[in-house]
Amino acid sequence: MTNDKVLSLIGLCKKAGKLKSGEFSVEEIIKVRKAKLVVVALDASENTKKKYKDMCSYRNIPIYFYSDKATLGKWMGSEERAAVGITDDGFAGSIILELEKNNSDSEVVE
Repeated sequence: MTNDKVLSLIGLCKKAGKLKSGEFSVEEIIKVRKAKLVVVALDASENTKKKYKDMCSYRNIPIYFYSDKATLGKWMGSEERAAVGITDDGFAGSIILELEKNNSDSEVVE
């Protein structure tokens, strides 16, 4: 595995129970405004990207496009994941800082 601080933080977030993954779970935390950050894989389908972008934009939740589905899943200890939702302000802030440092590898939508 590569030494990627964003993915490491996502893995820690999962272990701490502050992360949701899977289409239904991520949509649910966005709709009830529990999501503090949403990360969508760069190789997710255009429909998936648009859906999450629209949902997050409407609710003013930061969304970033980063990495790929296989890597996101691997760092969480599961199968491929197109999107993850972070429910903790501290983790979300740390991940956003890392994403901003490496903005060539990510894409933000506000």
